[in-house]
Amino acid sequence: MKIVILDCHAVNPGDLSWDEIKGLADCTVYERSKPEEVVQRAKDADAILINKVNITRELLAQLPRLKYIGELATGYNNIDLDAAHERGITVTNIPAYSTDSVAQHVFALLLNVTNRADHYAEATREGTWSRQLDFCYWDSPLIELSGKTMGIVGLGHIGCKVAEIAHAMGMDISAATSKNSSDLPECIRKVTMEGLFSTSDIITLHCPLTAENHHMINAKTLAMMRPGTILINTGRGGLIDEEAVAAALESGHLRAYCADVMEQEPPRADNPLLRQPHAYITPHVAWATREARKRLMDICVENIKRFMAGEPQNEV
Repeated sequence: MKIVILDCHAVNPGDLSWDEIKGLADCTVYERSKPEEVVQRAKDADAILINKVNITRELLAQLPRLKYIGELATGYNNIDLDAAHERGITVTNIPAYSTDSVAQHVFALLLNVTNRADHYAEATREGTWSRQLDFCYWDSPLIELSGKTMGIVGLGHIGCKVAEIAHAMGMDISAATSKNSSDLPECIRKVTMEGLFSTSDIITLHCPLTAENHHMINAKTLAMMRPGTILINTGRGGLIDEEAVAAALESGHLRAYCADVMEQEPPRADNPLLRQPHAYITPHVAWATREARKRLMDICVENIKRFMAGEPQNEV
């Protein structure tokens, strides 16, 4: 079997090894592939591994040997699944590899807003504390999370982990979820989306992006939120209307917007959120701890082994 890895750099920039996959089959590795390079590089492949390369119906028609597509991520909206299935191509993804890392990042973003660790560390480096008359110094509100209400949109693996951490920190937890109330832990209260927007101090998004929830955070839903709400998005950039969120930050209605994803990645330099001092945006790195990426690669190897044995796992 011939395997071609078309865009490996984000998953493995060099600190992990592809040797296990190379031990399974003839394997060619490319750090990145431009759209016009994909067919030439994959034309003789039985299997391709991709992270963000778009696999369209037109492209698949030019890859008659292809039998397997391995998505090196959980999301697979970059693959035309209908076209792949019509051609009998098995498609797998990597579920739940980054749960702990993304949940950790949610609280890194949140605590940065409530405790301003970056701000005070920088002020101390600049000598601001050294110039004070008192033993301590602060110039912005500090917020205790215990007793605050966190609203979680989506209770998959990550949403449940975030709820677990929030509960341990003494927070009240509401969730908008398709799960039955009877199936939820005692600490989680199921609410409507409108109820969640109107009663939460912190709102965090952990749902997939669909046609139905595209721009679910918009001028109308932002107006439902309490003044001073903290909004967190580590799900998908398209869940929010970036212009509307920037306007809510500008007016002070939102205390802060914390995100690890944007609608266009990398973002345009003129994106209005990049001008907002209370937008705390990281460059899609919540998933990217070495530990999470190692789990991803281990699952990828097992996916390939199971496919070769005729018993595929993690099919989508």
